[in-house]
Amino acid sequence: MQFHRFENSSALNSDFAKRLIALLKAGIAERGHAYLAVSGGRTPQALFSYLAGTELPWSKVTITLADDRWLAPDAKDSNERLVKSVLLQDKASAANFISLVTDDAQAEAGADAIHQRLAAIPTFDAVILGMGEDGHTASLFPCSQELAEGLATSKDALAVNPTTAPYQRMSLSKQRLLNTRHLFLHLVGAGKLPVLNQAVAGDDEMQMPVRAFLHHPCVDIQVMFATE
Repeated sequence: MQFHRFENSSALNSDFAKRLIALLKAGIAERGHAYLAVSGGRTPQALFSYLAGTELPWSKVTITLADDRWLAPDAKDSNERLVKSVLLQDKASAANFISLVTDDAQAEAGADAIHQRLAAIPTFDAVILGMGEDGHTASLFPCSQELAEGLATSKDALAVNPTTAPYQRMSLSKQRLLNTRHLFLHLVGAGKLPVLNQAVAGDDEMQMPVRAFLHHPCVDIQVMFATE
């Protein structure tokens, strides 16, 4: 784990956006196309704005989510809606997007279709994770019955039914999230630091799923942190 601390979220987002743009440019130069997985919520919105205004051959970039709520793409709490309204704007409007939802009423019914969509994506150039106060990341919640499957399955995605958070979810699995050249954990807020320290201090992934990424022997996760 590499820990990067910034004075504020503005400094963090400026630095982080430059890192990501460099990685996407390298992916395009080396392989003709770049792939990025992002997380939803409030934390990445300013970062998304930075990226959206940056010059890049965005038509050669494909973006998807680490997880999404099983809602219509235009629903208020949809991560897809957030990405389309903030990240896929301005210069980044030419990027390709792969949705994690289908028209099925239940997430379980759409899981195979989502797995097939993701199977067409090679190794990500970068994955951006967040972390909840319970140590969840993506939609790998310690409260969900599906957690063990999410940490062990070879499938790219799975339906999740958290008991401590609203909505059914579709989440990329641990294996798919780790299939990346660069892995980041994006944290803003003083309250995140004690949670991170607790996660680093232990090894029970079922208690705090983010440990599966912080302690992975083959992936050097970059933690991007600002207190405000």
